[in-house]
Amino acid sequence: MKRFAFKMQLKNGCREEYLRRHNAIWPELKSLLTASGISDYTIYLDSTTNTLFATQCLDGNGSSQDLSGNPIVERWWKYMADIMETNPDFSPVSVSLEEVFHMD
Repeated sequence: MKRFAFKMQLKNGCREEYLRRHNAIWPELKSLLTASGISDYTIYLDSTTNTLFATQCLDGNGSSQDLSGNPIVERWWKYMADIMETNPDFSPVSVSLEEVFHMD
């Protein structure tokens, strides 16, 4: 299984709303991620910079960032666009991170 990490940017003052929305993640989005081979998806927040750091395990070649075009994902992106830095298509601005160390 492949590991994947990326970072995104939360807008200032949006921490509580981000937590609220993710605590109520849509079941259809969760099912889509699982069906796409994405598991062990974790998001961390650096409160001093509002940087979101995400990790996921992938059973395949694509990550959650590769699901554009799916109506569920596009609806989620629009739903989150007011509290995150986004691209013109409402996808979160994300930067893939290079794995430089891992220990089991």
